[in-house]
Amino acid sequence: MHLVVGLGNPGREYARTRHNMGFMLVDMLAGKLGVAVEKPLFKSFTGRAPVPGSNMILAKPQTYMNLSGQSVAALLNWFKIPVANLIVVYDDLDLPPGKIRIRARGGHGGHRGMESIIGNLNSGDFPRIRVGIGRPENADYEVSDWVLGRLSEEEEKLSGEALKRASEAVIALVADGVEAAMNRFNRNA
Repeated sequence: MHLVVGLGNPGREYARTRHNMGFMLVDMLAGKLGVAVEKPLFKSFTGRAPVPGSNMILAKPQTYMNLSGQSVAALLNWFKIPVANLIVVYDDLDLPPGKIRIRARGGHGGHRGMESIIGNLNSGDFPRIRVGIGRPENADYEVSDWVLGRLSEEEEKLSGEALKRASEAVIALVADGVEAAMNRFNRNA
């Protein structure tokens, strides 16, 4: 069994913002797999999706971003899922819009949601998929305003394509493992 967590902030005011790429990915993946992600469990909305060779728990933590680790740790514990079978999807300022990157493990890179997860698990040894949102062109633009800002029409298009690839990457990660998924998706990310 795998736990697929999409990071974001709860509430309508944050829907379709750059910081909610993880939520958008879980919604897309749920649609593709024909499941609803609406069962409340450990401060998350969850859904169970059967996939070839495994089951996937899809989760959208309903804490704010910087507390995501509380929910993730509780879900892993409840379902008895090893940390290595956690897949986290989140936004990344250092990748341009439309790009994705899979990593087998690592640090938080300044992302508060990832910092919370790694801190609560005492481990960064789990795969993650970063979805590019780019940085603001104007150096005076506050990063917090940027990540919480709504996507432009062009960003919507690029993000839609990236999220489609990211949803395929999640399925490949579960079916074939992280190395195979990295070889397939990071080349053309």
